[in-house]
Amino acid sequence: MAFKRIREYVSHPYEHPGERKLVQKLDFFILTFCCMMYFTNYLDRSNLANAYVSGMKEELGFEGNQYNVINTVFTVGYIIGAIPSNLALYHLKPRIFFPTMMIIWGALTMVTAAARHPGDIMAIRFFQGLAESSTFVGTHYILGSWYTARELGKRSGIFTSSGLAGTMFGGFLQTAIHSSLSGAKGLSGWRWLFIIDGLITLPIAIYGLCLFPDTPSTTSAFYLTSSERALAISRVPEVPERRPWNLAFLKRVFSSWYWYGFVMLWIIAGETESFSSNSLLALYMKSTKNYTVSQLNNYPTGVPAVGIISTLFWATLTDFLGGKRYLVGYWIGITGIVTSAMILSPHASVASIFGAYYWAGSVYACQATFFAWANDAMRYEEDSLRAVVIASMNTGSNAVNAWWSLLFYSANFAPKFTKGMWAMIGTCIAMVIWTSGLLYMTSRAEKRRVIEVREEREDDKSFEAAAVDADIKV
Repeated sequence: MAFKRIREYVSHPYEHPGERKLVQKLDFFILTFCCMMYFTNYLDRSNLANAYVSGMKEELGFEGNQYNVINTVFTVGYIIGAIPSNLALYHLKPRIFFPTMMIIWGALTMVTAAARHPGDIMAIRFFQGLAESSTFVGTHYILGSWYTARELGKRSGIFTSSGLAGTMFGGFLQTAIHSSLSGAKGLSGWRWLFIIDGLITLPIAIYGLCLFPDTPSTTSAFYLTSSERALAISRVPEVPERRPWNLAFLKRVFSSWYWYGFVMLWIIAGETESFSSNSLLALYMKSTKNYTVSQLNNYPTGVPAVGIISTLFWATLTDFLGGKRYLVGYWIGITGIVTSAMILSPHASVASIFGAYYWAGSVYACQATFFAWANDAMRYEEDSLRAVVIASMNTGSNAVNAWWSLLFYSANFAPKFTKGMWAMIGTCIAMVIWTSGLLYMTSRAEKRRVIEVREEREDDKSFEAAAVDADIKV
């Protein structure tokens, strides 16, 4: 029986003629662009850490927690831009909006190479955060608009993994640049890193401008036939018409348990990624002064590598299990508690500390699965509510992370980050509790929807029976 289920899942029999060909086209044009966009998004974002440990700290005279302040400033820009970016997708075609934002953040990345003081980078990163906020929540909204519940988790996992690949590639790129371009044209290696990162972004933006298909109801992509466009619309449930952006809609949002449940879920889950998002392994290594520049850039790449494997594994598994995304919440809880305890141990060896940070990278799986969970749960709700909830999830997480990282993971807390380890343990306990509560709410909503559908069908049958009786009497 289990083998049969696996075979059916792998072969994925489609219900409609031409559906397999349609999904293959969507995978090629949507996933290639979104993955490359997110790859450069994380490449441009995460290379601040690579530059910091590769000479930028000394050259620009960083002091105290200025590095963390820069991350906080970026987060503030990211918070401000997230919800407006998702709302913009209603008024601007994604094919125009996404590439425009890419060009802006690519240009800002290159401008970073001219920085002379940490304050310069703070100003640049604020506007970079505004531009980059469009990618993550916008793509999850787009994926939920095109793909069915059975397909969504795996695609979300592939998308999320591309960002982790950008983080991992950034370390290797900085190593290559430091060894080959450092000093060229009078520029340090870390300055060349930002220039090259920005240049990589531009051709991908042009690709999206030409080939991204927008949404099923607005697409004009030349590679989709009229029958494929109709099929794309029919594959996703009909939902209530988008409501106007007025006070009534805001009341609808803030009275919905979806908003509170999933926003809080991602606020908690976002902080379980703190070891990785704050580059603690790199800061730990830097504080010991026992590693070369190449080692400082290369060794931490194991963290996103584990994240990629974990993301793809859990995204595929939860699709196969019929959308049981909540399982990842329990995995995160176990991982965070155990890895924190390993690092806190007074007898922790260097090997066990490295092992703990690598294992902690597996919590990145929550990005794909939790946003897929939100898309699944709101599949029958109006698109405007789904868009706001998804954007609010990321906004809420970043709003907390703006001060959370300063409070618990400041660079001057290295090497042990003791306060951060205890914060992680508390966060993971909260993760398990909240996941259980949200599972109860989503299960109850699904049961209610099934009952409503059954009642509608019975009413339709009763109406048809009454009509037949009337015809007979006539």
